[in-house]
Amino acid sequence: MPDTVFSPPEPVLLPVLGTASLFPVRRVYCVGRNYEAHAREMGHSGEREPPFFFQKNPDNLVNNGGRFPYPALSSSVHHEVELVVALKAGGAEIDADGAIAAIFGYGVGIDFTRRDLQAEAKAAGKPWTAAKAFEFSAPVSPITPVASGKHPFENRIWLSVNGDMRQDATTAEMIWRVPEIICELSRLFTLAPGDVILTGTPAGVGAVHRGDRVDCGVDGVATLSVDVI
Repeated sequence: MPDTVFSPPEPVLLPVLGTASLFPVRRVYCVGRNYEAHAREMGHSGEREPPFFFQKNPDNLVNNGGRFPYPALSSSVHHEVELVVALKAGGAEIDADGAIAAIFGYGVGIDFTRRDLQAEAKAAGKPWTAAKAFEFSAPVSPITPVASGKHPFENRIWLSVNGDMRQDATTAEMIWRVPEIICELSRLFTLAPGDVILTGTPAGVGAVHRGDRVDCGVDGVATLSVDVI
């Protein structure tokens, strides 16, 4: 092993449901405004536009929920529940069949967002990095492998805060469906095994506060619970 100036960071590993295996994370991609109703609630038209992407860091992922420390420098942190896609293969310029074949499994996650910092960045034409890619900002469930070719393309996706249902939709409402997301993303980046994609959030995003309990899920895939501290 080469002599490094300090110990390299531990890899980010997600549990695989029903097995002792772990899924090693390479990169984390996120899709913006991928549900019409959410796009409208954020002040946009909701019409189908070319997809756009941003990234979180692998170490922003939090295995199996747990606790979400409310971040500094923000007074408006919002929940965004999302279907998570985990890839076992990659490449560039992937076609639709290749996109389906590249999927290892699925999970559910929350894209916690510093909404106030995001609004400031948007107004100034600056990147969203501080609003999206901060510590503990992406709790995710274990990964459920694709079983018998069944993909969650028409499944209920939901999130509640303290028992109050905030987000309730189906993955069929995505503007860009999962295979299309993979195809479009592979035109911009060379994808690889270990890449994780958060596929956008439905309408109903809102603020969380210290002491809140957040529960969410994608029916037939996974559930996740997070305590805001």
